[in-house]
Amino acid sequence: MGKIILICLVITSLGLAGCDQTAGTGGTESIKSTGRTNDIAQTNLNLGIAYLKRGEYEKSLTKLQKAQTADPDYPPIYNTLGVLYQQLGDKVTAEKYYRKALSLNSSDASTLNNYGQFLCQEARYDEAEENFLKAAQNPLYATPEIALSNAGTCAMIQSRPDTAETHFRNALEINPRVAVALIQMSQISYETANYLSARAYLQRYLEIGSHTAKSLWLGIRIERELGDKNTLSSYILLLKNKFPDSKQATMLRDSLANK
Repeated sequence: MGKIILICLVITSLGLAGCDQTAGTGGTESIKSTGRTNDIAQTNLNLGIAYLKRGEYEKSLTKLQKAQTADPDYPPIYNTLGVLYQQLGDKVTAEKYYRKALSLNSSDASTLNNYGQFLCQEARYDEAEENFLKAAQNPLYATPEIALSNAGTCAMIQSRPDTAETHFRNALEINPRVAVALIQMSQISYETANYLSARAYLQRYLEIGSHTAKSLWLGIRIERELGDKNTLSSYILLLKNKFPDSKQATMLRDSLANK
């Protein structure tokens, strides 16, 4: 099924979300505060998150170090440091900080979700799923559907569509407007020849997300099976015009040439 990007890196406090916009997630996710810290630590943490969001990593690190000095036992600081070093490609240090955050608060959903994403990217799938599901089970987590969708996406990477479907369905029961879960359910339905269901999920996705090359190519294949020539022509035109250099546009041209 190819590489699938997980939804977000989520940081507690300001709810910073480093989302892959092609996944159609949009918005930010956060958890309710489970602890308190002093004003100096919180202010520097917030500034560190803001700099991280803008990609100003050196400034972010400086502020996070000041926050750590002000309160060395505040888990969100280490969660944020984990995200920072993951963004920098320093896997060893990123994992060290995620584990430090969890040693201070083993049920922190934001850290569990971020660490789960890290583990999935490292192909440590069982550990990743364990962290995602533990995050989703935290009653203080404001958006458990995000962790469940991440668990589903990680299962898709492993080519475990049945497990992925379970996680996506559970996510959509909590929030029926999770874009990544909807588009993935459309893909799963198409691959199991449930074409009407695939269309319905794609339509629901388009109510909250925008078309990508991948979603258009999926829509083209769905409508070829269902025989809606008008929608098919619309999807083909959109793919050619909006994403002419995409891999999906090449596949479309190849499929038309082989007719």
